[in-house]
Amino acid sequence: MKLLIAVVQDKDSNRLVDALGEENFKTTKLATTGGFLKEGNTTLMIGCQDEYIDEALQIIKDNCSHREQMVAPISPMGGNADSYIPKPVKVEVGGATVFILPIESFYQF
Repeated sequence: MKLLIAVVQDKDSNRLVDALGEENFKTTKLATTGGFLKEGNTTLMIGCQDEYIDEALQIIKDNCSHREQMVAPISPMGGNADSYIPKPVKVEVGGATVFILPIESFYQF
């Protein structure tokens, strides 16, 4: 048995939880924050038998899309703010980061 820990963008989380549920994957959803843009994201913990890992990964891949987002850069620390002209830049957001951990034992009470 494995534990999949998937960090996904909030915009993808509900669709992903629904898709995993349709295929009988049990998930625990945690609200988390972090990453480059310091925006909210969702961390899913998914218990999975070894033979279903590829299926779970495909569901995650199919439901967590990359997209581009415009962001304004942060003013440089200690610099002269008068000469700083923020210019929005395009960054890629979305997708998923998945960690797969071995599970020694599992208990449900």
